[in-house]
Parts: sequence; C-alpha cells; structure tokens
Amino acid sequence: MRKHKPSIKLPFLLWTLTVIFIVFYPMLISIYVFLPLLIGVMGYLLMLGIENEKKSYIFASLVYFINLEINLSLPYFLTIITSLVVYVLFFHSLLHLRKCKLCTPIITVILLDFFYLGSLLTYDFIFQETTIMLDNILLYSLVIDLLVVVIL
Repeated sequence: MRKHKPSIKLPFLLWTLTVIFIVFYPMLISIYVFLPLLIGVMGYLLMLGIENEKKSYIFASLVYFINLEINLSLPYFLTIITSLVVYVLFFHSLLHLRKCKLCTPIITVILLDFFYLGSLLTYDFIFQETTIMLDNILLYSLVIDLLVVVIL
C-alpha cells in the first residue's frame, strides 16, 4: 500500500519561514520598538550550532545578528563577539548541568543578554554615544527571550 506524500515538505516550509523571520523581523523591530530583540535566543542558537557542528544554525544566527545590527544602527559584530565570548568563558561549564534540561538555556540567555547590555554600555561610554535607552523595554525583551528559550 502506498503512502500519500504531502505536497509541501516540512523542512522546506520550516526553512522558508526561518529565512522570512531572519530577513524581516529585524526590520519590524526598527519600526515597532516593543518587539523583543531575541539576542539571547539567537546567541544560544549560535552556541548550539558551534557545539553540535550545525552550519545552518550558525549561518542563521549570524545573518540575524548582522541584519539586526544594521537595522537598529547598533555597533557591528558586537552581538557576535559577545556571544562568542560567553561561549568561550561560560558555555562549557554550564554543560555540567545536564540533569536540569532548562538550566543551561536559561542561564545562557541571561548571561548573553546581560553581557551584551554591558558591552553596549561600555561601547557607549568609550565612544560617548547613546545607542540604547535603559527602560522597561529591555526587561521585557529579556523576559520574552527566556520564555522563547524555555518553550523551544
């Protein structure tokens, strides 16, 4: 007996939606400031890509970070550098928490978000610029980052 094949394959649909998200979401963030930045989620995706040698995860997160920085006029490659520093300094020690499936993603996202915020504030101090305003939207972005990583 033959099985009926679906007309659209799931991986193709998933990658199409991923590409649309990566290309258009940073543009929407620049228009609607209440949308979360998702820096922690994409940084965690970058770390998983490096750890599991998945080039598609690495490529998707790098394109998202560059697109986000271009659309929001943030310092170029600061998100990538911050993610790599957190990966080198903290990620391997967090992998010892394997019994707690949620601990590693949550702690990683918190570290990424706060480390990026600290890097951005240091950049602003050094170059006497104002790239972000500290307000409740950053806290909202952190909470949404944590919720997304817990759901996924």
